[in-house]
Amino acid sequence: MIGSLRGKLISRRPDNVIVEAGGVGYQVNVPLSILSNLPEEGSAVFLNIYTHVREDALQLYGFATEDEKRIFTTLLGVTGIGPKMALNILSGISHDDFMRAIEEEDVALLCRIPGLGKKTAHRLILELREKLPRLGKVRDRVFEDTLSALVNLGYKKAEAIDSLEMAYKKGHKDIETLVKESLKYLTGNPNDT
Repeated sequence: MIGSLRGKLISRRPDNVIVEAGGVGYQVNVPLSILSNLPEEGSAVFLNIYTHVREDALQLYGFATEDEKRIFTTLLGVTGIGPKMALNILSGISHDDFMRAIEEEDVALLCRIPGLGKKTAHRLILELREKLPRLGKVRDRVFEDTLSALVNLGYKKAEAIDSLEMAYKKGHKDIETLVKESLKYLTGNPNDT
């Protein structure tokens, strides 16, 4: 398996590039987002590579960062998402916007990606929200457990995070109090005592 590729950029097209390494020209499928960041033809280039093997083909997919490659491989684990659709997703939305859309369960933003419908957007959110790393600051165990409790009570994750952060700012640090305070914000009664 090819994990990375360093060589000379021979040509670029809207959906792939040719990178020559060791006298061999490798055709690498890339997201549109990295094409503008690639050097001029004839210059040295480095790509993180995912090698996709099928019965009838061996295809290379190239990414500027390990994070992009990780998201790509995670997308391949989602039911109904193949390499072409995963590449389309990475071409249609920035890395941070995609992560934020999954974390905040923003179906509308995901549906702006060409070829991605509501049903697939919901499936992406459902299957990826626990697999992808979170944006923003790392939370402690109490925060994570309280967030899990609020989500299990039926609140959307993004709303639960907002209310929990407000409860945290008041200085509450135990799960029981954090749940009570968060519920006040979620039900629209933050001044209740």
